[in-house]
Amino acid sequence: MSEAQKADPGLYDFVPYRGRPRIAWPGGKAVAVWVAPNLEYYEIDPPANPLRKSWTKPHPDVVGYAHRDHSNRVSHWRMAEAMSKYGFPGSVSLSVALCQHHPEVVADANERGWEFFSHGIYNTRYAYGMDEAQERAIIEDSIRTVREATGQTIRGWLAPALTHTPRTLDLIAEYGLDYTCDLYHDDQPQPVKVKQGRLISIPYSLEVNDHYGFFVYNMSPREYADTLIRQYERLAEEGAESGTVMCIPLHAYLIGQPHRIGPFADVLRHIAEDGRAWIARAGEIADHYYEHHHAEAARGA
Repeated sequence: MSEAQKADPGLYDFVPYRGRPRIAWPGGKAVAVWVAPNLEYYEIDPPANPLRKSWTKPHPDVVGYAHRDHSNRVSHWRMAEAMSKYGFPGSVSLSVALCQHHPEVVADANERGWEFFSHGIYNTRYAYGMDEAQERAIIEDSIRTVREATGQTIRGWLAPALTHTPRTLDLIAEYGLDYTCDLYHDDQPQPVKVKQGRLISIPYSLEVNDHYGFFVYNMSPREYADTLIRQYERLAEEGAESGTVMCIPLHAYLIGQPHRIGPFADVLRHIAEDGRAWIARAGEIADHYYEHHHAEAARGA
């Protein structure tokens, strides 16, 4: 094996976009669209991780904490009502401690028929530096806590604050989870190589994540809405040849602000009325892919 090959972590095989086996979504739809609200809990004074600071300011960071708390007090409801109005269920990236801190928010999402997957326990505690026992404890806690709060068994994983260890993907597959949102390498589901069990990547997004839109790219609400529509239009066009996936990752304290919710609702209406979108939950996308496309993709990989 060459040094270049050794540098490849081997998480998945290289399969060029053109020439893959065709993906067909239900009803002949071109693009599977799923919305991923991050329902999170940020501690005001979390224990320090030596590899990454939880807050840019010294703890306790009252301003950072209170800004994000707007999600659970106000903007979740505003965001959720817009989604329900236009027929978009959520696939929730959940800080599972929210089940204890603000069970009303979790109950509301559950009553709307939203799906839950784990985003760790707190979004202020990171996987960096964890040993295997600690990481297993977080996965076990996530499965148990969500099941007790909602009756659902989680199937997916988005690492807390996008922090991982080299063993994360193998561990979640070992525990029976079958999709990850932590790989940003493709616009279609893809098989992921794990030691046991099975795992696929469901396309998530940093590029059209509202956190990046507003905090990194400094977009206005209208600019962000236009970005989402351009993302949708291109993926729907390409999806006519082979089905694509569009994820809209959200944080209610951002998208649910009064001055942002209107343009976002316009995006949902545009997609809902267009007719080319399969509006789905992440688990439904995974189920369809496993049933109809996974075996062929795995053989060809």
